Amino acid sequence: MSIDTIQFDQNGLVPAIVQDAGSKEVLTLAYMNKESLEKSLETRETWFYSRSRQELWHKGATSGNTQQIIDMRYDCDADAIVVLVDPAGPACHKGEYTCFADSLLEQQPVKVNSTRFAIMDELERTIAEREAEMPEGAYTTYLFEKGVDKILKKVGEEAGEVIIAAKNRDPEELKWEVADLFYHVLVLLREQKLPLDEVLKVLEERHK
Repeated sequence: MSIDTIQFDQNGLVPAIVQDAGSKEVLTLAYMNKESLEKSLETRETWFYSRSRQELWHKGATSGNTQQIIDMRYDCDADAIVVLVDPAGPACHKGEYTCFADSLLEQQPVKVNSTRFAIMDELERTIAEREAEMPEGAYTTYLFEKGVDKILKKVGEEAGEVIIAAKNRDPEELKWEVADLFYHVLVLLREQKLPLDEVLKVLEERHK
């Protein structure tokens, strides 16, 4: 991406939509000027321009919740940017995973993703949220706190349970054990910063 390509507005700003590269959750909307865009490209961490304070700010400079940039893309008019990041913590100053946690709808919004595997998307997003917010008492928090060795141990244990259930010809037990294995594998992928999409691409290539 060339900075000269970007169409800044009359105030010298361009909106930057920050998205989790793994879960694809939209984390925040901020603004960049040319200098903050240059610093973002140089440091591979997000820098923005504060319209209220009229100064640059480095996301996570005080909180430690930095955002490592995986990719930066601009739209067809080159007047908006999507920043794909690996977040080191919550994006919101209120301690929430995303700044877009509140809904204007009185009832829960209808899920538009009605595919057979929609729950995998939802589970991947929830695991990412747990890693960012680390809520006390959550099992996913416990796994991330214990680290990769604990996560790998659980993956191994659940794989063994799948084998036992299959050998026992017990479909009821098998479906629960496979569900446990899927969950722990998704936790492992998040810990390794490997989006599920990358695994699906491998399957797609193999299928071809």
